Amino acid sequence: MRLYKLALLAAKKISHTLYCPDQVYSCLIYGCLQNRSSETTAKDKETALPLEKIKKVLHQYWGYNSFLPLQQESMTAVLSGRDTVVVLPTGGGKSLCFQVPAMLLPGVTVVVSPLISLMKDQVDALHENGIAAGRLDSSLSPEEQRGTIYDLLQGDLKLLYISPERLLTGGCLDMLKKAKVSFIAIDEAHCVSMWGHDFRPEYRQLNLLRKHFPKAVFGAYTATATSQVRSDICAQLTLKDPEMLVGSFDRPNLSYTIRQRVDITKQVVRVINEHKDQSGVIYCIRRKDVEDMTEKLNKLGYKAAAYHAGMSDKDRKGNQDKFIKEKVDIIVATVAFGMGIDKSNVRYVIHAGMPKSLEHYQQESGRAGRDRLEAQCWLFYGPGDYMLWKRLISDSDNAQAVKIALAKLSHMYNFCTSGNCRHQTILKYFGQTLDKENCQACDVCLGELEEVADSLVIGQKILSCVARLGQSFGGNYTAQVLTGSEDMRILEARHNELSTWGLLREFNRSVIQNWIEQLCGQGFLVKAGEYNVLHITEKGLELLRGKEKPRLLKPLDKKEKVSKTAAGTERPQQDWQGVDMALFEKLRDFRSAKAYSKGLPTYVIFGDATLRELARYKPTNEEALLEIKGIGQKKADQYGKDILEILAGHKP
Repeated sequence: MRLYKLALLAAKKISHTLYCPDQVYSCLIYGCLQNRSSETTAKDKETALPLEKIKKVLHQYWGYNSFLPLQQESMTAVLSGRDTVVVLPTGGGKSLCFQVPAMLLPGVTVVVSPLISLMKDQVDALHENGIAAGRLDSSLSPEEQRGTIYDLLQGDLKLLYISPERLLTGGCLDMLKKAKVSFIAIDEAHCVSMWGHDFRPEYRQLNLLRKHFPKAVFGAYTATATSQVRSDICAQLTLKDPEMLVGSFDRPNLSYTIRQRVDITKQVVRVINEHKDQSGVIYCIRRKDVEDMTEKLNKLGYKAAAYHAGMSDKDRKGNQDKFIKEKVDIIVATVAFGMGIDKSNVRYVIHAGMPKSLEHYQQESGRAGRDRLEAQCWLFYGPGDYMLWKRLISDSDNAQAVKIALAKLSHMYNFCTSGNCRHQTILKYFGQTLDKENCQACDVCLGELEEVADSLVIGQKILSCVARLGQSFGGNYTAQVLTGSEDMRILEARHNELSTWGLLREFNRSVIQNWIEQLCGQGFLVKAGEYNVLHITEKGLELLRGKEKPRLLKPLDKKEKVSKTAAGTERPQQDWQGVDMALFEKLRDFRSAKAYSKGLPTYVIFGDATLRELARYKPTNEEALLEIKGIGQKKADQYGKDILEILAGHKP
């Protein structure tokens, strides 16, 4: 009898967490009354029941029949009442990790999100899937906000999106205490940490939520977090024994290409022309560069809009809406300003200048291919980018923050100049490794960058010149000496008498400067002081002794074409195999019409991946339609009849 009572108490506790009391009672009590050997079976049943419910909800509302990596673990952890930290790459399905459990938990799930545009996109998408969700932000009218609050207090909402600033006001906390808050999801959780790339002081105050909602489950979600940032998230949010779920940072559907900036407008246009009528994002470092690039592209006949912090909220929001609703194909933005665009069908991202950290680059380039389909990421950098960011970073009065930011900047610069596999380098930065030698998705691994045959000798000549110059000059001057320049400064300093003068005269000065940058990026040289004087590192000394070898890349042909990968001629585009292109275009037109009539982004109606599956498998009835990824019951009810008519009427 005592065993029976213990089982009953355990069953009640578990059922309160998992919300399937009858089944859990029966499986646990039955197991106890049988014998101890059946405990494993009972536990399996106990786990299986919420998992089956998760799968049912996932298919019913989102039209998915399977999980992406770590989604299942994340969802079951929440439903078992455990705090979590979930780090998944952009496009890895983080939102579902808290949206699906929200449908199974009692009461409301509060989602803390820093950007209005991101909240609006997610709430619109949830509504399209037939889910009761709301948001509270400054873009809503007082009447709309009252309506959301009424629905919340009536218990009619499953998810409420809110900014940290709004959430932490006394009135808002008091209001939420009247609602049944069972789960609090912190989106973009890297903003909590000063070690993160987008630290926001208001996020630090979110630890107050534990005091106000002691019984709620907490989850922190981000696409970008080093181990240091993850630890800080746990500490700052006072998470209780959280389950740490860290997925791979690799985005195999993205192809990375890095080039030195030569004629940026021509370089950008080459990429755009490979993606006709497709959505793309172009990042620039300065607002002026954004305006200039937008103007040039529009004059050339492209549909582009600007986006940066110097614009009015109205103009910025207007341009963002044009991009989201595909009234323009291209958005040009500053790298320093987060956009919060949840647009899934961005097919390319171009950086016209170097970002200030690999975290920023991973997040910004990650706006491409959120639908997990192939996408291209181009980065055009110049030596001046490093100095520009260094100057901007050093203006801060916070010495510790400057030190952290400069270290991140060095990693970013090394990424541009090293000539190592791009995917592998990103993973290594975040403490992971690629499980294959060749990623087949970057300019290095695709053989687009050719190594100089005598890299060791050239590297030794350059470092020897740095040494002969007393490690007292910068890269430009060193390159002049190596080309045998008779510039007045060189003659006056009698550096034309050095044994290294003219040692590389067969090469252009800009080529030598680029090799110097590569040697810096690979750790053989380091720049020091205000004037970037070159110094030889310990690794550089090993190169001079012939014990280390650099990887110096040949200069690019000025008639360089767009990446083979971007043109789709080298890397197989598996996502297009079997797709009826004419039918795909008809479905795109249908999607655009529906989106326009509802005032929604096209990807909220259907993602490109869903349209490709429709044009590949061509379902003939609703049952088959529901097997298409991305079509749940609500969307089948709304659009199924029209889609089936389009499919039936299409003649290949």
